[in-house]
Amino acid sequence: MTDTVILWHDHRGAAGPTPAYAEGVLRLADPTLVVLVGPSASGKSSWAAEHFAPDQIISSDRLRALVGESEHDLSASADAFDLLERVVATRLGRRLTTVVDSLGLETARRRGWVDLAARHRVPCVAVAFDTPAAECRRRNAARDHRVPQAVLAQQLRTYAKVREELDREGFAAVLHPDPVRVVPPAVAEAARTTAGREDRRDDAGRLRIGLQVSAFDVPGGAAELGPRLAAVAAEAERAGVDSIWVMDHFRQIPPRRPWEDMLEATTTLGYLAAATSRVSVGCLVHGITYRNVGLLGKAVATLDVLSGGRAWCGLGAAWHEEEHRAYGWAFPSTAERFDLLEDALRVLPLLWGPGSPGYEGKVLRVPEAVCYPRPLQERVPILVGGSGERRTLRLVAELADACNLFGRPDVVQRKVAVLKEHCADLGRDPGEVEVTHLSTALVAADPRELAAEVGRRRPARGHGAWAARVNPGTVEDQVLRLRALQQAGVQHAILSLVGLWDGPGLDRLGEVVAALR
Repeated sequence: MTDTVILWHDHRGAAGPTPAYAEGVLRLADPTLVVLVGPSASGKSSWAAEHFAPDQIISSDRLRALVGESEHDLSASADAFDLLERVVATRLGRRLTTVVDSLGLETARRRGWVDLAARHRVPCVAVAFDTPAAECRRRNAARDHRVPQAVLAQQLRTYAKVREELDREGFAAVLHPDPVRVVPPAVAEAARTTAGREDRRDDAGRLRIGLQVSAFDVPGGAAELGPRLAAVAAEAERAGVDSIWVMDHFRQIPPRRPWEDMLEATTTLGYLAAATSRVSVGCLVHGITYRNVGLLGKAVATLDVLSGGRAWCGLGAAWHEEEHRAYGWAFPSTAERFDLLEDALRVLPLLWGPGSPGYEGKVLRVPEAVCYPRPLQERVPILVGGSGERRTLRLVAELADACNLFGRPDVVQRKVAVLKEHCADLGRDPGEVEVTHLSTALVAADPRELAAEVGRRRPARGHGAWAARVNPGTVEDQVLRLRALQQAGVQHAILSLVGLWDGPGLDRLGEVVAALR
């Protein structure tokens, strides 16, 4: 199936990509203002009801019934449209997808909606209903409440003129009433950037997929956590996941509450290694202030030996000051933490290597870097979390084996370009540095299941921010999103799943992995 997308550009009047209509679904970024344009009986209300939720549709007829005696009370039209304008403005102010279901034949109103959407930086699209005049007359004749023939004839004449004007009125696009879905902006952008491109797997290589277990709210509580975690790890491995990761925190981080369950990272990684046989295991990422660096190196080496050579070592400068304060740990300045991170990147390979060399760095002094048994891997891969362009990515280019990035494909592409510049400055092959990416995903089989999962999990307020954070989408949506990230330079996409413990998330992740192969 071919999927297209409409996105808003930042300046009023700049059109979005022209949709290439084909069998498939048009993806609209959430939020979008959708203006229906067409004469009576052209199918506007039926199309809107088929593709949008009832609370997304603002119908002039229904508002006429609200402020008048019925939908057909023409004396209430002025009040109905005053209310319609207020509702549309309020919804756009809250960045909510809105469908204006009216005739849409008044030029001033259409242009007003385009201007209003631009002020709120929301894309505004028109949907033109080019239903043949004879079909409109036939449908109208079959209605209980018919539009007078003379009125319908005037609407048809007006629509013919309006139709010629729509493309010049500043809409992001003028669409046909084809099947549509409203999706998070990341999915919509991915559909746009991947549309029409040939499969690039032969050039880019296989995209590796990781699972991050970041929450432990298992039904049944702590007594069920051990067996459920082992089962999830084994199931993820069977589904084809390449890696399993945990966070290095001692209490939950926002937006979760600090007293929600959180397992200690190094112990959990050992448990995950015992529950699996193929996947690599690692931490995104060990905060460099949480443990003595030598102790951390010993823990990672032990994990590598006992897992059969499957350990990763993720490192970061740490950020959660409240957590440090709660446990009575020092929280050095940013500069001091980065100095410690740099020292760790230099001393850990010495610790895992032969002999017992000494090391004295900016803040770290290790008289004997000794660790036996040494890791089974010749070099345990070290991943650095963070994407600071001046220091973090410079440290990656010089001393690490992988970076971990966040954000949209355009952000990733810029960071990868910076990383390559650092590699060039240092004389290092950028192909030696793996680009990983961490994001949250709510994955469903199809739009029906997705609607049910979103309805079950979405917050009462802040749906837009929530959707931007968790990336709800079908399996196909997620494949599009991950392909776009791969085209931006990602080689290893790590997902934290919504519904890992109480939903279909893990099964659907397996479908995503299969589709990417």
